[in-house]
Amino acid sequence: MVCMPAIPESTKISLQQRLWERAEQNWPQLIGVNVRFRAQFAYVDGELRDGELLPLLRLRYGGSAHRWSSAIYVASNGKYEDQIWFTGEVEDVFDLACDLHVTNADL
Repeated sequence: MVCMPAIPESTKISLQQRLWERAEQNWPQLIGVNVRFRAQFAYVDGELRDGELLPLLRLRYGGSAHRWSSAIYVASNGKYEDQIWFTGEVEDVFDLACDLHVTNADL
């Protein structure tokens, strides 16, 4: 197993900005995107207008600002499920996770 370096501060800032821009474009239900970093992981939550935080996804740093693997939060078991089939950008997997969680939060 290859050990990934720590996520650089510039990459953390870039990721937060990219996801917030996507939320502003596509997800008006969200008033915020919260990203927490732990080791090589970035945990992404969406904040709804009522203040509720929705866990959306976990990203694993792949050594550059544009290389991440993804896992989508599964509410039924409270865990993150790796998306080994997904090869898009982080914004695309963010949209997928929001489609699953944010869209359903409106119901």
